[in-house]
Amino acid sequence: MNMLSSTNLREQSSIMARLLHVIDCAVVVGFLWLLLVWYRVPWTPYYSRFAFITAVLCLITFQSFQLYRSWRGWKFFQEFLVIVRAWSTVVGVLLFYFFVFKISHAYSRVVFLIWSISTPLLLFTLHVVARKILHYFRSQGKNVRHAVVAGAGALGLSLARELETIPWAGIEVIGFFDDKVEESEELKKMGKSILGDINTLPGYLQSNDIDYVYIALPMRAEKKIFKILRECRSFGARIYLVPDLYVYGLHHAEMQSLGNLLILNFNPNTEWKRSFDVIFSSLVLALISPLLLVIAALVKLQDGGPVFYRHPRITSTGREFGCLKFRSMVVGAEEQLEQILADDPKLRREWEGSFKLKDDPRITRLGKFLRKTSLDELPQFVNVLKGEMSVVGARPIIGKELVGFYKESAGRYCSMKPGITGPWQVGRRSDSSNYDERVGMDDWYILNYSLWTDIKIIAKTIKRIFDGRGAY
Repeated sequence: MNMLSSTNLREQSSIMARLLHVIDCAVVVGFLWLLLVWYRVPWTPYYSRFAFITAVLCLITFQSFQLYRSWRGWKFFQEFLVIVRAWSTVVGVLLFYFFVFKISHAYSRVVFLIWSISTPLLLFTLHVVARKILHYFRSQGKNVRHAVVAGAGALGLSLARELETIPWAGIEVIGFFDDKVEESEELKKMGKSILGDINTLPGYLQSNDIDYVYIALPMRAEKKIFKILRECRSFGARIYLVPDLYVYGLHHAEMQSLGNLLILNFNPNTEWKRSFDVIFSSLVLALISPLLLVIAALVKLQDGGPVFYRHPRITSTGREFGCLKFRSMVVGAEEQLEQILADDPKLRREWEGSFKLKDDPRITRLGKFLRKTSLDELPQFVNVLKGEMSVVGARPIIGKELVGFYKESAGRYCSMKPGITGPWQVGRRSDSSNYDERVGMDDWYILNYSLWTDIKIIAKTIKRIFDGRGAY
C-alpha cells in the first residue's frame, strides 16, 4: 500500500468537504438573492445583515450537525434528514432573530417562506450531485479508503461481500485478523487473506496506513472487542463495531437509549408503513366502493347467505384477528370440510400440506370468479384501516401453520402484520406446493422490507390480478 498516496487522498477528501461547505453557504445566500430578484423585492441593508447572519449560521450549524462527515455506504435519505435538521435549526434561529428585534416587517414573507421550504431540497440536490461524482471516481478505483476486518467468520465475510457490492463507497478490505478461523476457500475466492491474529492488529495499524477497522466478532468475544477498542484507537483509523444481529434473526434491529443504557430494539420501525397503509387503503376503498357494493349484492343474491367471511388469522405479536373476505363458498362450508376430507384421502393430504384445496367442491360459481381475480380479498383493506393488516406483508396464516411450519421463523413472522399482498402472492402464489418455499418468501420480506419494495410488489400484484395465474 502506498502510504503517501492514501494520505493525499485523505487530505483531498477533507479539502472537498470544506469546499462543499463553502458552496452550500453561498448557495443558501445566492438562492435568497434570486428569489428577491424574481419577486422584485429591493435589496436593502436589512437583507445584507440577514445574508451575513445566515451565512455564519450555516457555517456553524452545518458543521455542528456533521453534514460533511464521510457518507460512504450511507443511503441518500439519511443525509437528507441531517440536512433538514440542520436547516430547521438555522430557520429557527432566524425566526428568533425576527422576534427579538421586531424586524419581520422589513422582509418579504412570501420570499422567506419559499426560501425556507425550498432550500433543503436545493442543498440535497447539490449533495446528491457531489456524491454521484464521488461514486463514479470511487468505482474507478480512485479516492479509495483501506479497511481491515477483525473477525473472519460469517459476519466478517458478510461485511466484506457487502462492501464489494457497493464499489461506489470506495472502501477496500485489505485483509482479516482472527485467532481461530483459518483461511477458507471463500476467503481465497475473494482474494483476501488472514493478516494475523487479534494481538497483531495494533502493530499492523502502527506500520500501515489503514482508514477503517471493522470489528466483526461475535458478541461473546467481548474481551477481544475491548482489547481492540483499548489498544487501536490511537493509530489514526476509524473503528466500527458490526453488531452480530444476524444471530438474532432480524436485520431491522435499532439501537436506542434507555436512560444511560443502550438497548437493541427488535421491533421493526413500521411507522412509515402504517401511514402508507392508511393513505393507500383509504384511496382504494374510495375508488372501488361502487364495485364493493355490486359484489356484495351478487354474493347475497346467489343464495341469501352472509356477504362476508371472517377467517381467524395471525397478526403481529401472535394475536388473532378476523380476516375479511367476500364469501366465496356455500353456506355451512366449514361443517362440510371434515366430511369431504374423510371421504377423500387425497384431498386430506392436499389440505394437510397447504391448508387449501385446488378443486374445492364448496366454492360457488361466483366464488371461483372472485378468487380467480382476487376480488374476494378487497374487504381486507378494512382490516388494514383497523390496523390488523398491512397492504404489503407476509401471507396471512392460521395458528396451525405458525406452529407446524414456521418453527424458528415464528418469532420473525409475529414481528410484523400480514399483508393483503406480498412476495408469495406475486411470486408463485398457490402454484407452490413446497411450504418451506412459502416460509422462505415470508422470511425474505420481513428481513428486507422497504417502501420501494412495497411499491414494486403492489405493481406486480396489479399485473397478477389481470393474468390470474396461481389463484384459487
